[in-house]
Amino acid sequence: MRIGLDIMGGDYAPKAPLEGVRLAYDALPDSVSFTLIGDKAIINDELDARYFGDDRIRVVHTTQVIEMGESPTKAISQKQDSSILVGLKMLRAGEIDVFLSAGNTGAVYVAALYTVRAIEGILRPSITSIIPKENGGFGIILDVGANADCKQDVLLQFGILGSLYAKYVFGIENPKVGLLNIGSEPEKGNLLTQAAYPLFENNPKIDFVGNVEGYDFFNDKADVIVCDGFTGNVVLKTAETIYQIMKKRGLTDEYFRRYDYEDYGGTPILGINKPVMIGHGVSSPHAFMNMIKMGIQVTESKLIDNIKQAFELEHQNG
Repeated sequence: MRIGLDIMGGDYAPKAPLEGVRLAYDALPDSVSFTLIGDKAIINDELDARYFGDDRIRVVHTTQVIEMGESPTKAISQKQDSSILVGLKMLRAGEIDVFLSAGNTGAVYVAALYTVRAIEGILRPSITSIIPKENGGFGIILDVGANADCKQDVLLQFGILGSLYAKYVFGIENPKVGLLNIGSEPEKGNLLTQAAYPLFENNPKIDFVGNVEGYDFFNDKADVIVCDGFTGNVVLKTAETIYQIMKKRGLTDEYFRRYDYEDYGGTPILGINKPVMIGHGVSSPHAFMNMIKMGIQVTESKLIDNIKQAFELEHQNG
C-alpha cells in the first residue's frame, strides 16, 4: 500500500503530519510505504534522518502551499506545484494508492475533481462524518460541507454513496438510510426534502426508512442520514463544539469520548475515481495516524470499484 500524504496541509503542519507518519510507520506492516509531499528542506529538518535510509519513505519536493484561507479555484489554477495538486496528480498517475490531506478542504475537493475527476454518473461528490450512537454504534451523515446547495437527485445520490460506504468500509450489510427533516411525515420539510422523499422511497438501491429528525442521530433508526452540506456542516460543528465544551468542563464519559475526531482521522471524498482522504485542519499526530489507517481501510475495501459498478448499472438502467 502506497500512502501519499500532504505534509504542508493543516494548522500544525509540517510537524503534526510528520509525527503522524512516525506513529503509522511503527504501527503498520512493512508493506505500507509513505510518499511525503511538500518542501523537502522542511521535511528534512523535521523528520529524523534514520527514516531516509528506508525504502518505505519517499519525499517528493514541491515549491508551493495552498493556505487554509485561499480561494480553492484560484489556488489550484495558480499553484500547480502545491503539495495538494502534486499529490493528486500522483494519485491520478497511479504512483500512489491513496492521497491524504488536512489542508484547505475546498481546495482538496476542487482539485480532486480537476485531476482525479468524479465517477461517471456522479453529480456531486460528497464528504461525510461519523456521529456516535448511544448504543455503541455510529451513524454516517452526508453531506457535511462540500455541497451547501443541492437538488433532490443529488441528495438521492448521497443516500446511495453513504449506503455503499457504510456497507463496504464499516461492514453494515443493509444500511438504513434516512432523510434529515423537521418531522417524520413524508409531507414535512422544505421544498428540497419534499421533492427528495419520493425519489428515496422508490429507489431499490437503498433501504429507505423515511424522514429522520435531529434526535435520530443518536438512536438506531438510521445508519446513514442524508442532508445538504449547509445543514450537515452546522450539525457537525455543533456536535464537535458540545464535545469540546464538555471536555473542558471535565464532563466527558465513555460515550462522549467517542466524539473525538482524532479517533476517526479523516473521511473520503465519496464519488471520485480514486481514494482521497480529508482530515480536520487542526489534526494532531494521532489524528493523522488514524487518517492513514482509514485511508488504507477505504482503499482495501474496494469502495471505489463498488461505487463505479453501482452507478454504471444505474446509468445503463436509464
